[in-house]
Amino acid sequence: QVQLVESGGGLVQAGDSLRLSCAASGRTFSSYVMGWFRQAPGKEREFVAAISLRGSNTYYTDSVKGRFTISRDNAKNTVYLQMNSLKPEDTAVYYCARHYARSYYLPTSYDYWGQGTQVTVSS
Repeated sequence: QVQLVESGGGLVQAGDSLRLSCAASGRTFSSYVMGWFRQAPGKEREFVAAISLRGSNTYYTDSVKGRFTISRDNAKNTVYLQMNSLKPEDTAVYYCARHYARSYYLPTSYDYWGQGTQVTVSS
């Protein structure tokens, strides 16, 4: 059983930064692509970013390119999401997840999810 625990969310003002962390249990963390998703009230869960096994390849949704950076530390079983220049439209619950098959961009391609951390950006 894999457990993913997110932390680092909060209430910030537009233009501020936050760094989210996702700590994973288990010994196979480095064997999986990891991703971040977000879900705003009344909206579907959407892809934010993903990172390859050793961190050499990263993928982002267009709306966060240049502002967000995904990284991982396999020695600590942790994946991060550095969020800069935050906007009110970034307000959502952010989830980390473990990828297991197919497209990195689809929630259905991930098998384990954290409980989520709330990010609220005020204007």
